Amino acid sequence: MDLTISITETRLSTTLYEKPQNLYLYLPPHSSHPRGIETGLIFGQVLRIRRLCSKQEDADAHIKQLFQRLCERGHNSSSLTPIFSQAEDNARAFLEKNNNADTRHFDSTGAPHKLFLHLRYHPEDPPAHEIQKLWRQHVSQPRMNLHSITWSC
Repeated sequence: MDLTISITETRLSTTLYEKPQNLYLYLPPHSSHPRGIETGLIFGQVLRIRRLCSKQEDADAHIKQLFQRLCERGHNSSSLTPIFSQAEDNARAFLEKNNNADTRHFDSTGAPHKLFLHLRYHPEDPPAHEIQKLWRQHVSQPRMNLHSITWSC
């Protein structure tokens, strides 16, 4: 998962997780790939960042970092700027259109979105069915009288 989830007071906040080993070897500008590949990469990454970061300042920082990394790979900032501007407009329009509470949990076919939770293995972890049961009880389908979750080691 490329997401860091934090609990601050009573709210969950999310931001992008990037592996320390990632070299960010984006296609250089002199690559023989079509120009649309670069545009698609930027559009996709900007939308991904805007969707995953719950705080505007985190998203802005990650997008600026993406811009800088592309410049470090040899891309010209004057050619990147209009693409990033268009990508921001596209992401904003997409998120406004798809931010309807009735549809945001379902894909275009009406099927519910799936969430994959990957945890590091530990021999003392509870079995997967127990984690799934707790997820359903407290997050996915909570009862109206919410109780606090007790964590113990």
